[in-house]
Amino acid sequence: MSDKAIPVYLFLGFLESGKTKFIQETISSKRFGLDENILLVICEEGIEEYDLSQFSGKSIKLYSIEDKSELDAELLLKISDECDADKIMIEYNGMWHLTDLLFNKPSKWKIFQTVFIAEAPTIQMYMQNYGSLVVDKVNVSDVVIFNRYANRADVNELHRIIRSINRRSEIYYEADNGMMIADDIEDPLPYDINVPFIIIKDNDYAIWYSDIMNDAIKYNGKSVKFKALITSRPEHPNNIFAVGRYIMTCCEADMEFCWFVALYNKYFSVQGEKWVTVTADITVQHHETENIDMPILKIVDLYECEPPEIPIASFFN
Repeated sequence: MSDKAIPVYLFLGFLESGKTKFIQETISSKRFGLDENILLVICEEGIEEYDLSQFSGKSIKLYSIEDKSELDAELLLKISDECDADKIMIEYNGMWHLTDLLFNKPSKWKIFQTVFIAEAPTIQMYMQNYGSLVVDKVNVSDVVIFNRYANRADVNELHRIIRSINRRSEIYYEADNGMMIADDIEDPLPYDINVPFIIIKDNDYAIWYSDIMNDAIKYNGKSVKFKALITSRPEHPNNIFAVGRYIMTCCEADMEFCWFVALYNKYFSVQGEKWVTVTADITVQHHETENIDMPILKIVDLYECEPPEIPIASFFN
């Protein structure tokens, strides 16, 4: 079989968020997938089902995955090769973490576009109860669509939820009449991105981490100063450290250590975790396999310090 890269369209969201309807309309559009073989992988079955009659004249292969254990590179490759897929569309299960797919997809499956679809009336409930699963998906989404939107919805709050996690995604609101309204709210960063030396305040760490992970290239060649935890990791050499902070997604029980690979060419003894103030130069490395840019810190100065007033960083200050 050919090793040619296959573009993957990834549709994220929770049960009954409207993923099936959106995918149905995308495939049914006249220009999409003409003279191509389309593999539609369904990882979640809701009330709404696909109307195959709307796909008339198009080559569509449906495949259902019921358990995360089926997210296996060999199996997925076999499925796409059997139908000689030119495009792959995945309706992903909202309760599965994306790493279950990204770490197990075939190497020639290349994520082309990621769309997160949510109900405007329920997104706050999901943030409160499943914050890490929301962050997990919004963080990688190119487009976010709020459907079942009504004029009474608080657009500023919906915008804030998304921008606190991902500052590059396009945001749209689908009104009850089907009209798509583009989000045009400005959201400047809480620090000046245009200066060569950036100081990150304690309360801004989560926003900075989200922004640099989503758009690392604009930080390439800049220097930064911030307060963080430093720790060594057994898989790294002695001069490479993990530098970062715990970020809370919805509650203190639901937090993650969000860190950078940091190089320091001086001896520094660390057992466990220490709070330090770090000054570092930023370089960006491109990872071909996942097609992502990763920031690397080269520490030029660090010293131990007191923890921030609020040690756990948050997207919602």
